[in-house]
Amino acid sequence: MTTDWTWSYEGYDPQQERLREALCTLGNGYFATRGAASETTAGRSHYPGTYVAGCYDRLTSSVYGREVENEDLVNLPNWLLLRYRIRPADAAPGPWLSPDHEHLVEHRQSLDLRGGTLTRRSVYEDGAGRRLCVEECRLVHMGDPHLAALRTVFRAEGWTGGVEVESGIDGDVRNCGVARYQDLSNRHLTGWATRAEEDGAVSLRCRTVESDIGLALAARTRPGPCGGEDEAVRDGEGARIGAGGSVGASGARCAEKAVSQRLVLPLGPGSDAAVEKTVALHTSRDRAIGSPLRASVAAVGRAPDFAQLLSSHRRAWADLWQQVRLEVPGDAGRILRLHLFHVLQTLSPHTAGLDVGVPARGLHGEAYRGHVFWDELFVLPFLNLHLPEVSRGLLDYRYRRLPAACRLASEAGRTGAMYPWQSADTGLEETQTLHLNPHSGRWLPDRTRLQHHVGSAVAYNVWQYCQASGDTDYLHSRGAEMLLQIARFWAGSVAWDSSLARYRIRGVVGPDEYHDAYPGSGVAGLDDNAYTNVTAAWVLSRATELYRVLSASRRRQLLDRIQLDSAEPERWEAIAHQLYVPYHQGVISQFAGYGELEELDWEGYRKRYGDIRRLDRILEAEDDTVNRYQASKQADVLMLGYLFSPEELAGLFRQLGYTLDEATWRGTVDYYLARTSHGSTLSSLVHAWVLARTHPELAWTYCEEALTGDVADIQGGTTEEGIHLGAMAGTLDFVQRGMTGLETREDALWLEPALLPQFSKFRMRIRFRRHWDVDLYIRAQRLRIAVPDSDTPAVRVVVGGHTHVIPPGTARWLDLPLSRHVTAPAPDLGTAVSAALRAG
Repeated sequence: MTTDWTWSYEGYDPQQERLREALCTLGNGYFATRGAASETTAGRSHYPGTYVAGCYDRLTSSVYGREVENEDLVNLPNWLLLRYRIRPADAAPGPWLSPDHEHLVEHRQSLDLRGGTLTRRSVYEDGAGRRLCVEECRLVHMGDPHLAALRTVFRAEGWTGGVEVESGIDGDVRNCGVARYQDLSNRHLTGWATRAEEDGAVSLRCRTVESDIGLALAARTRPGPCGGEDEAVRDGEGARIGAGGSVGASGARCAEKAVSQRLVLPLGPGSDAAVEKTVALHTSRDRAIGSPLRASVAAVGRAPDFAQLLSSHRRAWADLWQQVRLEVPGDAGRILRLHLFHVLQTLSPHTAGLDVGVPARGLHGEAYRGHVFWDELFVLPFLNLHLPEVSRGLLDYRYRRLPAACRLASEAGRTGAMYPWQSADTGLEETQTLHLNPHSGRWLPDRTRLQHHVGSAVAYNVWQYCQASGDTDYLHSRGAEMLLQIARFWAGSVAWDSSLARYRIRGVVGPDEYHDAYPGSGVAGLDDNAYTNVTAAWVLSRATELYRVLSASRRRQLLDRIQLDSAEPERWEAIAHQLYVPYHQGVISQFAGYGELEELDWEGYRKRYGDIRRLDRILEAEDDTVNRYQASKQADVLMLGYLFSPEELAGLFRQLGYTLDEATWRGTVDYYLARTSHGSTLSSLVHAWVLARTHPELAWTYCEEALTGDVADIQGGTTEEGIHLGAMAGTLDFVQRGMTGLETREDALWLEPALLPQFSKFRMRIRFRRHWDVDLYIRAQRLRIAVPDSDTPAVRVVVGGHTHVIPPGTARWLDLPLSRHVTAPAPDLGTAVSAALRAG
């Protein structure tokens, strides 16, 4: 069950445990730890995982008779370990307990979104009627990004004696959280060393195999306020850990890859005992620390007790919630708050100072190997209006890898910057060359690296960030360098077709991903993907516009730095007006020749397979190929309606010499709506966004699917491998920009609302330019905008074509255009949302 600020699970279900671990992950933007039970180790039902942002390692595997390299976000040593057993005064010690033990009689876990904690309560009862109640509270500190802690309280019912506790750090971990990667090399850690510190703490250090990143964790475990240190008895006779284990002077057991401590706390009816575990984590990527081991030992040594850590942690979260405010009533609002919680745990203010990108699956699991795709396209537009410093830091990740993108372009015989489809640490192309189809068991060529539209996504994010923040310094420096190099790439990728009198872009893969070649062709890639060509035209236009407004000195610097010829922008502008966009049957073609492909028997495949989201895998297992059919995995052409307002999109097509009127766009939407399997969590989000303005009566179905994609794990087993960060952030932005039509351009807030009944009332706070807390409240058919008092200029707001000026320290109610508002009463949220809330 859930409340407005909690997400709870009643009972223990080993089949659902890995999903719950992902959704109960705690993090702070620097590192995150899955919500695994501290009593357990990796197995069928559990997968403890701790991931530091940007900590990657590369290994070579033998796959399908070939040697392939993969760079993975590394699963770090497991700091959670804390197991226990009862030691009755009148009997031998009992078994080590965990939720999987038959003695478990009650279990509940609850994620507190407001305070950023995970609380677990388990009750065990043995054959003699002895009951032990165990309550754990866990945090990954949002104030100090290197600290984590847990506090466990024990309560005896019907017996007297003690509870034996073993607490440790396990460095013998692998990357094995994704079943389809099981044949790949997975040991990323080496060089372990453990020791007991003089102050009673224990530590473990190691390093990654190839990237040689030094890692260190230190842990302090001691009785809490429920039982003083003088009452605890250290157990020096416990089991040794690992080969060659030994007992240190502090009672620690040090083995090569693990270290632990044991305590025995007195316990009896009416009295509780508590143990507190505080952990510090540092890596050699951290700044100004010297040795990671020394930094971790010092941090855990000066850390306060759990109560003080909890208090400061909650204050940090309270400050963060004030900066990122989005209030939507009802069940949808509860799910949106969970989504926001996980976005902030992956990309917090701490992220701004790190050299990291946007991991598509958060810091919550190992799917996609922790790589950075284009998902920032769905994340940064939300962050721009709340935490622009984080957006800037994420763009700097791309800027630092601009030289690598230029090398990739050069190696491909192109100019400018060709950003990789999958990126990790170095900026190399990390997309695998083979992928496994679990339906057929066959390894197949992976051609998704031909999704060069990732460069357009980088350029779009640069532009949107600078429009929202007013950061012209960034736009005219690093932003300009990226934007111009990406434009240069597109200009170097086109070929003139005299028969069409237009430029064409050949040999690419679009956002759809299903289609990677023409049927029967041995050549990879497709020609004139509409999304790729239109966004390339947009990039070329923005780059030309930017080049012309740069100061003379800055222009000279760029000419010298990137060896830009002053004649290049003129060619960019010409290409931006003459790129080819294919059509068929009066609608925009996904790519040239799409309309000539066969129609698929959608109803027949649904009857045979039920869930056909991954239609490509189904067809390949039948020795067929999706390349033969008009069938898309996810929104492709319709992505244009996600990125650009109707007016801006129509303007882009006019620039290219095409007419895109409302009827043509509606026809295009209808055409692909009937031919998309929604094999990506992003697809339903994009469809909801587009349908809100073309077919609002249909939009909620897709919005509901986007909301419940992870909490209900509608793709069947993918969420346990890591949440879908782009989809989560996208649902937030669906309210923030999709429902309001919010744009930041020409030094103004532009709003063109298209409200669904389910979102007819909501409130949000944004940061626009120098105004930190602009408050927007939508209720029925009216919009209230309040600008906080300051010495900054008034905010210009354009609604329905009318401009309003709102001075600081004032608020104003504005009427919304009726044509953009669905006035029908809001229906029930539907079974999907309701089921997700019951499960959570």
